[in-house]
Amino acid sequence: MSRVVEHLENLIRIPSPSAISNRAVIEYAERTLHAAGWQTVRHSYQDSNNIEKINLIAAPAGRSASDPEVDTAFFCHTDTVPYALAWTGALNPTKHSGCIHGCGACDVKGFLACLLASAESPETQQCANVRVVLTADEEVGCTGAKHLLAANLLHPNKLMIGEPTSLHPARAGKGYCLGRITITGHEAHSAHPDRGVSAINAAAHLLVSLEKLSADLTTGTNPFFQPPFTTLNVGTIQGGTAKNIIPGTCSFQVEWRPIPGPAASQVPAAIEAAIKEQRLARPRIGYAFIVERQQQGFETAESSPLVRTIETLTGNPAIAIPFGSEASIFAEVCSEIVVFGPGDMTSAHSDRERVDIAQLHQAVSCIRSLMQNK
Repeated sequence: MSRVVEHLENLIRIPSPSAISNRAVIEYAERTLHAAGWQTVRHSYQDSNNIEKINLIAAPAGRSASDPEVDTAFFCHTDTVPYALAWTGALNPTKHSGCIHGCGACDVKGFLACLLASAESPETQQCANVRVVLTADEEVGCTGAKHLLAANLLHPNKLMIGEPTSLHPARAGKGYCLGRITITGHEAHSAHPDRGVSAINAAAHLLVSLEKLSADLTTGTNPFFQPPFTTLNVGTIQGGTAKNIIPGTCSFQVEWRPIPGPAASQVPAAIEAAIKEQRLARPRIGYAFIVERQQQGFETAESSPLVRTIETLTGNPAIAIPFGSEASIFAEVCSEIVVFGPGDMTSAHSDRERVDIAQLHQAVSCIRSLMQNK
């Protein structure tokens, strides 16, 4: 069995959904890195539920893991999404059809296994000025990466973020933003509607305005993306207390995935403008809008040496990704960012999750060359 396959199977067996501590994954990585002569330093924090989470920075022999000045950093998150109890193979990796199946196989323990196999390879014992950075809580808002950025612990020139891209260097990605709108009316018996004001009816009017906003967003395009515009979605809605009560409250989440540029901040302003219109039309209704998450998109130049090098090493052209990643967190502090990794995101977050073994080996070869600055 190859080392990358061995590492991945071991990592899949370690449960690491975001709701629990990632300590076990960090300890596994530390043992592997220390055995290969790498130095590590931990940066821990408590999440909102007082659960310990750990970010890890590792440097090759002869380099200090505490030195923030870095040429190339390789980022990989250590958490997975929750898995269904009915998925009996979630923590029991299996091989068939040339793939390894299991929770996190491609998102993103496959990339972590590639990093560890690359780091312990004899060819990388004398690496360039690189770091391996393992983060917590990516799946619930990139919290670990935000802690690292706020602490000013890394100043990388180039950054590779591990995500499943089928080994295409993703040089651009949409951001991820989320907000919640709460509408307050007045409850009354449904037999006397004149004595109440329906928050659900008011929400319906606002949703029509947001539908128009969604259509307006299609006019600002970036042809490198598919779809080439900022998307907007209302994914959840709650309201009312009983079938015979005029609903006094209604709330819903609105999500937008902005193309790189000003769209991330323009959308909240447009939502506020739509709410202002509704306030004028319905003065008895209360509206509150809170932005819960706001990550910009990112775009690295087509001519970037990092992009060109990965294209040459893999034979794959650069792409754009439609999903959010930690790249958005560090876009303003790095000159070049690429999202890269084995596997296809279409199988992730499901009991179909898998990663192609051949891609694992090719990724190790690519990462090893980058670590040696070849």
